[in-house]
Amino acid sequence: MAAETVALTGRHPAMYARFPGLAPTRLVAGRAMRGALIWGGVFALVVWELVNEFGSEYPTAAARALLVQSVGADVGMQAIFGAAHHLDTLAGYTAYHAIGVLGIIGAVWGLLAGTRLLRGEEDSGRWELVLAGQTSRRRAAVGAMAGLGLALLTLWAVTAAAFFAFGQGPGARFSIVSSMFAAAATVAGAAMFLAIGALCSQLAGTRRQATGIAAAILGIAFVIRLVAYSDTSLQWLHWVSPLGWVDELRPLTDSRPLLLMPIVGTIAALVAVAIFLAGRRDTGASILRAKDTAAPQTRRLNGPLGLAYRLDRGSALGWIAGFAIGGVVLGMTAKTSEDVWANQQGGVLANLGGAAGGAAYLGVVFLVFAIVVAIAAAGQVAATRDEESEGYLDHLLARSVARLPWLAERFALSSALLVAAGAVIGLLTWVGAAAAGASLALPTMLAAGLNVVPAGIFVLGIGTLVHGLAPRFASPVAYGLVAWSLLVEIIGASLGASPWLLDLSVFHWVARAPAVAVQWNSAALLIAGGVAAAAIGAQAFARRDLKGA
Repeated sequence: MAAETVALTGRHPAMYARFPGLAPTRLVAGRAMRGALIWGGVFALVVWELVNEFGSEYPTAAARALLVQSVGADVGMQAIFGAAHHLDTLAGYTAYHAIGVLGIIGAVWGLLAGTRLLRGEEDSGRWELVLAGQTSRRRAAVGAMAGLGLALLTLWAVTAAAFFAFGQGPGARFSIVSSMFAAAATVAGAAMFLAIGALCSQLAGTRRQATGIAAAILGIAFVIRLVAYSDTSLQWLHWVSPLGWVDELRPLTDSRPLLLMPIVGTIAALVAVAIFLAGRRDTGASILRAKDTAAPQTRRLNGPLGLAYRLDRGSALGWIAGFAIGGVVLGMTAKTSEDVWANQQGGVLANLGGAAGGAAYLGVVFLVFAIVVAIAAAGQVAATRDEESEGYLDHLLARSVARLPWLAERFALSSALLVAAGAVIGLLTWVGAAAAGASLALPTMLAAGLNVVPAGIFVLGIGTLVHGLAPRFASPVAYGLVAWSLLVEIIGASLGASPWLLDLSVFHWVARAPAVAVQWNSAALLIAGGVAAAAIGAQAFARRDLKGA
């Protein structure tokens, strides 16, 4: 209990005693700030890469004209990144990709941070310590929102500094004001889904449910934008999606600052409703209440494996559906994008794709899939840890369930999810490519889809190892391994890196299929390493005490 008290009061207990409302602000801001700084660094690195990439990848007017023509006719590209404006300029190219890529990443970070630092703190029991002080539920919620706002402000400031610092080269000269507005547009998605995550935390009964609702809203917003850009007669639909609002900001080219007003107004309304609901409900309760009674559904609940399936089937189906949609959309862009990259023999994207010319596109696409599958694996590590920290595992182990088989079955179920994801990725990417007229063989695409799975199994194994040795660090280590590997890949592709550093990236061991042939020996090494790490972790787990949050 003393450790928790220190976490709430910090280094200045007198100040927090005088202003008790600052305690939840500092608690939430402190936990959110690390993620904001890490992702701010990633955002800055992407901005730097985009600014430097434009001149090297599209050095001539003809190459830029081909880029504008190809992207303008590519439904899939517009569905992913939104409508392009002034793509033949450095400012337009940077803004288009920064908002398209970083906007989605920021939205995912926002919904995860909002649910983790509000409903997650409540589920773990730490929020009760905050409410035991001189505050109310509503004032504590206000303080928590302020803490999330400080983390968001940090993300914006780092991104704005990157736009200004890296945008001073030839052909750029981004002003301070335009850099600040570009950063605001880039983090607008993060801000909206941070507020959505906060509201879902008041509506749902658990962090897992809150995250599922917020993720569903993000998926619906993406699908609406996909439909809007699939037909010119339906483009008005992009105003229905919050992602479409961000598209219309058009920073660095035809900036529309007035369109920030509906975004800011929506965020303010969501935050106000979340604070209002936080003051009306009891700690641990939810607005969306479950039925008091329900018909028992005991089929498949014949062991730990069935229970794990029951607990995780919702999130697993969500991941599979996301992979299916992403595969179709990216497959639809294959033919056009290969034509755009056909004459490019080098550069960052070619290095990431592992091939020259148009084949590099598919290499980059499946590298992205490998990264997302690894993130899904880290999420499975977090889910396994949650079953222990939330006390679900206590009830199992009190019966005729042994620790080692439980963790082995959890690992097997998570691995099966990753294999299913790989198969869906390969199949649906082939479907999208075939619909767009690209001549890609189904066996090749299935092999490429399964090729992204070993990286996820390795991350899953390392997370299971840490779960057995130091359970509180399992989720951070799993996610950290993915972030580190991504950073090494970007640095290696942009600046060059020594072979020993590249070997420390999980994704460096993944062949860029289908741009090149699958290296099944490397895939086998990743799988063997993941299984071996999981086995050691399971042995350690069988010998240690259970540990809560």
